Amino acid sequence: MASPVPGVCSSCSFLPLAPYRYYQENQMASGDFCAPGEGVEILQQVCDKQFPPCALTEEDLIQNPHFSKLLLSLSQHLDESGLSLTLAKEQAQAWNEVRLHKTAWLRYEILQRVIQELLVDYYVKAQDTNLTSEDKKFHETLEQRLLVTELTQLSSPGQEMEMPSLLGLKKADLLELMPPSQDFVWMRARLQLEVEEQLKRKCFTLLCYHDPSSDTDGETLKAAKVWRLSEVLVREKQQCLEAKGQHKEQLVLLEKRRATYFQVLLRCLTLLQRLLQEHRLKTQSELDRINAQYLEIKCSAMILKMRMEELKILSDTYSAEKVEVHRLIRDRLEGAIRLQEQDMEKSRLVLKNYEVLGEDFENLVKEYTQLKLAAENKRWALQEFSKA
Repeated sequence: MASPVPGVCSSCSFLPLAPYRYYQENQMASGDFCAPGEGVEILQQVCDKQFPPCALTEEDLIQNPHFSKLLLSLSQHLDESGLSLTLAKEQAQAWNEVRLHKTAWLRYEILQRVIQELLVDYYVKAQDTNLTSEDKKFHETLEQRLLVTELTQLSSPGQEMEMPSLLGLKKADLLELMPPSQDFVWMRARLQLEVEEQLKRKCFTLLCYHDPSSDTDGETLKAAKVWRLSEVLVREKQQCLEAKGQHKEQLVLLEKRRATYFQVLLRCLTLLQRLLQEHRLKTQSELDRINAQYLEIKCSAMILKMRMEELKILSDTYSAEKVEVHRLIRDRLEGAIRLQEQDMEKSRLVLKNYEVLGEDFENLVKEYTQLKLAAENKRWALQEFSKA
């Protein structure tokens, strides 16, 4: 088969022209070239069956022109599940062996459970009704045979396992507890009938569960339906598998469409953002002006409200005479502070003029420090008075 052409199905969203022409020219030059439609069809099968959903863009393949060729090359060594052909063959053989062992185990398990159910039914019936001597003999022989067989298997491990025997018993000691041979032959013949009857009831129960309308049918018709039940179940299982495969294909298609819709949605969002920005710039200045006016009015209202609360607290706390006295004291203190600040400013100017001096400068610094402390003390007194 000729080497396929790089490209991917339209549902996978990548088939760039540049890598396609590049690979066409290389294949024509080497004499190994297939038609474009054939290459796209092959790659479409690869994407749909052998690879997970792809959301690559044309730009990705333009930067990697040999990626499509790599996908098609990998498809020749992989099966539909993504495994290599050798590993898939080994896996199929392993599954066949597992099915054979599972079938054999299920046969023994079903027989074991049916026998256990027969013994349980015997215990229940023995509590409610009087059983015949033959029934008692049958169940006692069956239970004794089953118990001795299990103990024999436990006391005789395989040669590769070095384990002490159970309770020091040997196989010969346990075989002495076997029921008589004639009782065993009689029990085995009846056991076959009992097992067949028990399995028949279970099959009828399964049939009625699968097809409730069969509950009113006769035994002959039920037996005929049970005979065909396996074929019906296999057919229904195949239908379920086909439906599951279709569901998987729909999921793949859904992922592809979701990726496409996501890209379209991103483009739409980008377009909407651009339109919003263009239209918003025209009204943004007017909106900012209105917001500024609103905030200014709101701040003025809040200041007036705070002033009203302050006056209300003062009127509730002090009388008019006390408030007037406090105002006079505050004015005097503020005037003193202003004078101190003026003196401090003068001292600072003097310090600037005498920074180069030695001891005289230090004296000026001390004087400045004293003035500063005095100003701070008066400011503190004013604050304390305001708090009071």
